[in-house]
Amino acid sequence: MTDNLFDRLADLFRSPGPVNWRLAREIAESASGTPEPIDPWLDEEYRDLAATAARHVDSASPLDPLSVPGPPRIVDRRSWAAGSAEGLAYLAEPLASKLVGPGPLPDMLRSLGPALIGLQMGGMVGAMSHRVLGGFDIGLPSGRDEAPAFVVPNVEQFATDYSLDARQVRLWVAMHETTYVAALSRAWVREHAVMRMDAFVDSLEVDDEGLAERMQILQDPDALQRMVEGGEGMPSLLSATGGAGELAEVRTLMSIVEGYADFLIDRTVGALLPQAGTIGEAIDRRRAEPSPDQRMLAQMVGLDLQHGRYRLGTTFCFEVARRWGDDAIHHLWESPETLPHAGDLEDPVAWAARALL
Repeated sequence: MTDNLFDRLADLFRSPGPVNWRLAREIAESASGTPEPIDPWLDEEYRDLAATAARHVDSASPLDPLSVPGPPRIVDRRSWAAGSAEGLAYLAEPLASKLVGPGPLPDMLRSLGPALIGLQMGGMVGAMSHRVLGGFDIGLPSGRDEAPAFVVPNVEQFATDYSLDARQVRLWVAMHETTYVAALSRAWVREHAVMRMDAFVDSLEVDDEGLAERMQILQDPDALQRMVEGGEGMPSLLSATGGAGELAEVRTLMSIVEGYADFLIDRTVGALLPQAGTIGEAIDRRRAEPSPDQRMLAQMVGLDLQHGRYRLGTTFCFEVARRWGDDAIHHLWESPETLPHAGDLEDPVAWAARALL
């Protein structure tokens, strides 16, 4: 954390808007650590692999990765954190409206709503920056068009930690990130996900007791610094009163995107990735360990992404292809009506009866 961050908190808190994004970026960057220069040869390799992945996804699927905005972002943790917080504005800004809108909260609490949400979002994104391999690995869809992003230190560390071939891991990540960005670049896919998240957020209610605890943290720089740097979650801010079905649909979409990427890998670059199955198993083991950002998200809005269920998307895609042929799985991307529902992941026949007939 920068030496003078807390000296500038008063100034940061004055940033206008429903969410204090200036504070969120400051916290996210501070929590992400120091800059980590990326070797030019490694930058070039990631760009080459991103181009290779885009060609394969374009040739083997109805998705259009060649139309995504801008070149791939080959970044370190700090750069990723600085540019990622506002991609979750569709989640943060409705939360802020619940704090600053009409209600029983004291004016002081209401005026600090943008800072409270900014603190939470910045801390969460800063914690994410130490784990995510790319946008696909967040578990939530981005609310805006984005180019593929590769968090190079995390990809390289993941390969080392699990004794995997680094070049195979890079290509595996490139295929998953390219598929994710191409799928979300379809306006109706992003709209479907964001609408479901909006419905979930609508079901949340302000937790007055949690707000009081947060106020104490804001007045204790040591406690605030521990939260930001150590991944400690702040006390609960909101509690869900419903929306479980909407959240399940978002999880299903993210699971399907991931499973579809595994399917494309098998059909296009499988010969280049003999460790593909091992990489997937390592991802599963890694996600089975609760991370600080996941705990913060759960504590902020009671949102459990259930990464462990994402493997169901892979099983679904391969089962559809086995039963009805490879072309059948591409029907996923025709319209919202052809996307699987939450229950379809374990019952592809139900999906086929609706989407293929």
